[in-house]
Amino acid sequence: MTKVCIVAGEASGDLIASALIKAVKDAGFAVEIEGIAGPKMQAAGAKTLFPMAALSVRGYVEALSALPRILKIRRQLIAHCLSQRPDLYIGVDAPDFNLGVEKRLKRAGIPTVHFVSPAVWAWRPERLAQMRAAADHTLLIFPMEAALYQKAAIPATYVGHPFAHRLPLPNQKAARERLKLRAETRYCVLMPGSRVGEINALAEAFILAAKALHARQPEVQFLVPLVTRETLTLFEATLSRLDAWGLPIRILFGHGQDALEAADCALIASGTATLEATLMACPHVVAYKVPWLTAWIMRRKAKLKRGQTPVVALPNILAGRPIVPEFLQAAATPLALAAALEQLLTDPVTASAQREALAALRHDLTRDTPRLLVEALKPFLPCR
Repeated sequence: MTKVCIVAGEASGDLIASALIKAVKDAGFAVEIEGIAGPKMQAAGAKTLFPMAALSVRGYVEALSALPRILKIRRQLIAHCLSQRPDLYIGVDAPDFNLGVEKRLKRAGIPTVHFVSPAVWAWRPERLAQMRAAADHTLLIFPMEAALYQKAAIPATYVGHPFAHRLPLPNQKAARERLKLRAETRYCVLMPGSRVGEINALAEAFILAAKALHARQPEVQFLVPLVTRETLTLFEATLSRLDAWGLPIRILFGHGQDALEAADCALIASGTATLEATLMACPHVVAYKVPWLTAWIMRRKAKLKRGQTPVVALPNILAGRPIVPEFLQAAATPLALAAALEQLLTDPVTASAQREALAALRHDLTRDTPRLLVEALKPFLPCR
């Protein structure tokens, strides 16, 4: 039995890691898995040593208060691995946590694999040196990363994106039937984030944008998929504070993928949801706000020139050109967001062009991911 330690830091990593676990088990490898696991990893058979939520922190400034707890977990995890000597450590995303663990274990002779490269193509290119020191092999999910790793002579394999492999092609009619939505109505999805901090930063702007859009396009209805009770409660409190319950709005607990598949457009906080919108070919607008100090640090790390605006929307980064409108910090005003959404709803040429560009990105991200994962991991999984 091969002992594998897998560590994920948030919901997207939990889903990606669960796909890896399933691929390895389906290929016939006998593995015993523990680490830091969310519900999907645990459902796939992983034992969790610490709660995954303890690592889910947004931004530099916001991480300061959580730092002592996170460092304590990292010390305990390293001590556990050095004592139990797993045959393989796999860090899934969460580079600020995982790379330090991987470097320490690699020095101790424990093989390490990192799944999901840090965004070295967008900022902090010095992390390529960290990847070389930390991981024996890196599993890449975006096509443009392969050339960077090859140039840096770092062992890596492009495996495609697990989400792209597992999601069926979008079918708006079927999605609307699943959600019991009217076929003739136009729907706009609001996705202000999966963390409490994101809701605090963006919910008001998103709701006010919806009010402005509804004033101009009163037939449009709104879907708001939220993933935790905390974010749902906070969003509803913001609706009450803004006296916005008169909006034709339907709050969903989960069902984000269904909502994007069913919708005509979406307003999304930059993050994993933009990938889901890309895979669903849902025309969308991206917004993001962080505390000023976090924004300043990110600008410094990205080495932007004075006056240059960072690009954060994943479709724009993947395509190397503007595909979706993005509004950052002070630019993310309700009126600006409403105007961008209205263009997607009223200009068929703009909406169609974005859908076609998103569909092309999905094609680039789709590979036989389970097979490629197993092939890359074979040297580290001798027992079968």
